[in-house]
Order: sequence, then structure tokens, then C-alpha cells
Amino acid sequence: MTRERSLIKQIRHSAAWSRNRAVIQGIGDDCAILRLKPGFELLVTTDLCLEDVHFRRAWHPAAAVGHRCLTRGLSDIAAMGGEPLACFLSLGLPEDLPQSWINGFQRGLLALAERFTVQLAGGDISSARQITADIVVAGQVPTGKAVLRSGARPGDGIYVTGSLGGSASTLRQLFAGKKLKPGKSNPHFYPTPRLEVGKWLRKHRLATAMLDISDGLSVDLAHICGESGVAAIVSSNKIPIGKSAGLELALHGGEDYELLFTSRKQARVPARIGGIQITEIGEIRNPTDYSSAIQIMGDNGKVRRLPQRGWEHFARQR
Repeated sequence: MTRERSLIKQIRHSAAWSRNRAVIQGIGDDCAILRLKPGFELLVTTDLCLEDVHFRRAWHPAAAVGHRCLTRGLSDIAAMGGEPLACFLSLGLPEDLPQSWINGFQRGLLALAERFTVQLAGGDISSARQITADIVVAGQVPTGKAVLRSGARPGDGIYVTGSLGGSASTLRQLFAGKKLKPGKSNPHFYPTPRLEVGKWLRKHRLATAMLDISDGLSVDLAHICGESGVAAIVSSNKIPIGKSAGLELALHGGEDYELLFTSRKQARVPARIGGIQITEIGEIRNPTDYSSAIQIMGDNGKVRRLPQRGWEHFARQR
């Protein structure tokens, strides 16, 4: 049996426990077959995870890489207020990659999949010079109810879940040569997709626009402003800053996988949803009110333009 066929057999066996009623046929045929609930629409997202771009073997355990790979897709589903159903994994692997690394990657990915009842329903394997993992996640959302980036209106409040900058702080320490224990509580190694929060916000019609913070608050808020045709102002003293992070990393760090959403001014947004902290950080404004789409108010009350500086992973200047 070739190594490719052996790996496919192993992955199929490892994923055999995972079952989602929406998956009629998973691994074993040319295509998976999914069944949506009546009155639901299909969500599909894809993310690419590349060695030495999104992770380094010297820094990131294989299990954390698998976990992070699936988180990227699940977080997109959360941002639409959806429910994940199945995932599809395509792997490009170096010929000399130890089997132990592959096993660890599988464990990390499948543990997260089990947590959210996501079935691994297919994929592909190929040789590659560096580890490449392409994750596709399929989900569902009630017809016409997906939360888009384009629904923000002047007067809406701006909110975030959890805290920001913690992942970027860890990455900065790794670049500085600090040896860190990749614990499950560290949001850089094991981020949590906010699926329950996203679904709750959609169900209660509280989120007018939403996305997940993957590139950094400043960049992702600009996405909402651009799609909605609005401006925004945030207060520096209201932004929840993660452990070991400062304001700059909270604004521009990226890879937090928290939700950024807007809600009508009269809406009653709870301080916590499913145990997750919700913080109001600013307000959506009319774009004619400012010379720049996004402004930030400092502790001294002065307002300045907020530049969009998302985290550039493994850039040389870091």
C-alpha cells in the first residue's frame, strides 16, 4: 500500500467517530453528499494554512496547527451566524515529514471537529515541499438570515467578543526568541471559534453586521465600513486588551478570531453571551462626518484617524 493510500485510510479511520446528520455520504466516494434542513441555505468557506507563513514547526505543535487550521473555517461560519456541518481537508506534505507530526495534526483538528459536531467528509493528499493545509467548511443558516458585513448603519453600536491582541502578543514573543509553553488556554495556539455567540446574535436579531477578527480590529472594522458604506469611531479606553498585549496589538494584531459586530442603538446587547464577554467599543457614523472612515478617540478625548495596519505574519521586519 502506498503512503498516500495508507494516510487516506488512517485519516478515514480517525474520522470515523464523527457524525453529523447533514452528511449523507462522507469519505469513500468522489463527492460528499450533504442534506440541509428545510428552510436553510448553504454556507461554504475555505482557508489556506502554509508552513512558515501561518505556523512554524519549531514554534507550533502539530496538534495546535490542526486546531488552528479548522478554527479559521469555523470562525467564518460563526461570523455569518451559521451552524457548521462538515469540513474537507486537503494536505500537501513533504516526503520526509514524520508520521508523528501528521498524527498530531489530525488529533488537533479532529478534537475541535468533535467539539462542534463537524464531520470530516472528504479531502485530498499530495506531496509538497512545505506543509500545506487547505480547509473547507460547509455550514447552514436559515434562509435569508445570514449576518453580512453590509448591514451596519449610522448610530449602530460597535461590539467585540472576548479580548484582543493576545495572539499577536504570543507571536511577538516567539519572534523575540522566547520559549513559550503552547498551552490550551493560549489563544494563539488554541483559539476558540465563537460559534455559539454568532448563532445567538443571529437568532435574536441583534447583529446588523458581523465578521471575525482575523486580520486585526483596524482592518476588519474597515471591511464592515467599506461593505456598509459607513464610517466608525472607537474609544481606545473601551477596547478589551488581551493578556500581555497593549493597545497597538489589540488594534492591529490579528488572529484573535473574536467576533466584531454592530447592533442597533436601541438594542439591548448583554454583557456576556454564553459566558463570553461582550464589549461595546464605539459607534457607526455617517461617512460624511469624518475625513477618514475610521477614527479613534484617545484617553485625552482627542480624535485621530485610525490607520489600517493588520498583522503581517512572519514578515522580516518583525
